[in-house]
Amino acid sequence: MTTQEWKFTAKDMAIKPDLFTSGHRACAGCAPAAVLRLVMKATRGPTIVTQATGCMEIVGSIYPYTSWNLPWLHTAFENAAANAAGIDAAIKIMQKKGKMSKEHIDIIALAGDGGTLDIGLQALSGAVERGHDFLFVLYDNEGYMNTGIQRSSSTPLGASTTTSPAGSVIPGKLETKKPITEIMLAHGMEYVATATPYYWKDLLTKVRKGLEVEGPAFLHVFAPCPRGWRSEPSKSMEYSKLAVESCIFPIWEAVNGIRQLSTPSKILQLAPQKKKPVKAYLEGQGRFRHLFLPKNSHVIDQIQSLTDARWAKLLKQCETATN
Repeated sequence: MTTQEWKFTAKDMAIKPDLFTSGHRACAGCAPAAVLRLVMKATRGPTIVTQATGCMEIVGSIYPYTSWNLPWLHTAFENAAANAAGIDAAIKIMQKKGKMSKEHIDIIALAGDGGTLDIGLQALSGAVERGHDFLFVLYDNEGYMNTGIQRSSSTPLGASTTTSPAGSVIPGKLETKKPITEIMLAHGMEYVATATPYYWKDLLTKVRKGLEVEGPAFLHVFAPCPRGWRSEPSKSMEYSKLAVESCIFPIWEAVNGIRQLSTPSKILQLAPQKKKPVKAYLEGQGRFRHLFLPKNSHVIDQIQSLTDARWAKLLKQCETATN
């Protein structure tokens, strides 16, 4: 992968035509829609997008309309990575046979947490193991929001969903979030990173770095969902910032397995007093409202403890990488 650093500016954003356009049917305050628009701003040339069934596929492609201004394919919930692998193989064989020009074509696979951590994990693992050349972008709104706000393996501890409802028996989801980036790193991928839409320059830079990889790359993007989170639509970007500031979702990148913190998280490493408590992130989200009852306050303490432990582990991993 090239070591070039890209300096995306607001002017770049304004000049480049939108490849994911307005007019879609996303809910007010939908962070995943903002994520897709940003991802498409970082493309570098001819690009094909394949997208799994999910919120963003539904809102952007209601027949006979589309919000996509480039070649785009809808595939089944579980098949985004398999489809990307097929596109990669087809392009290579057609170029070999002289049926296509040798011009490089980038391939981006898009899926939510359900289509990545759960239903699509097998296809993703297989495509990565085979070394297909594509960037997989996970927009993580932490649940099956399109089908009724059911819990996924990305839904965090304590969150109330329609299949992990908070009540007298359980205080929301009992399990912790699946560590998808660790799973991808275990595949030996050249580039794995996390990002949020609030830090948009960081997100665009990581998309471009992932596209530069000759082989599979993985980008995990935090994407608040007002509908599923029971939060104010105007607060989506604020939550994508608070998730970083509370270390619920640190942002970092790993090149050939060597991790380093991205600037917003690095600031917290150098000035830990700026780190916010998880309560600041949980407040205002209806899915966590029950945790502020006295009988469930221990769950907030548990979330804080787990967050602190994961942050300490990440800092140690980054420190080990630089030594």
